[in-house]
Amino acid sequence: QVQLEESGGGLVQAGGSVRLSCAASGRTLSTYAMGWFRQAPGKERDFVAGISRSGGSTVYADSVKGRFTISRDNAKNTVYLRMNSLKPEDTAVYYCAADGAIMPHTTPKSYDYWGQGTQVTVSS
Repeated sequence: QVQLEESGGGLVQAGGSVRLSCAASGRTLSTYAMGWFRQAPGKERDFVAGISRSGGSTVYADSVKGRFTISRDNAKNTVYLRMNSLKPEDTAVYYCAADGAIMPHTTPKSYDYWGQGTQVTVSS
């Protein structure tokens, strides 16, 4: 069992940057691949970025490639999502999730544990 808690969301202007954090407790995060997802009102939960257990491999949705960076610090039991060049369409609740596989999946159903989410609002 692992508990996840996101932080770092808020209101930011278009073109700005935000760094989200996902802190884990209960079990060491190094036993999970990790993912970030987002969900806008009335839309499905979409994959944003994923990182392997070791941090050596990452994968991104096309919509955020080149703007977002996922990273992890297993010693701190924390995963990060650095978001640059933000656009209004990036507005959503952002969730981190833990996947028992070595490499992260891109579908929500593959993830075992979820945080409560943090709101990111990008104003134009």
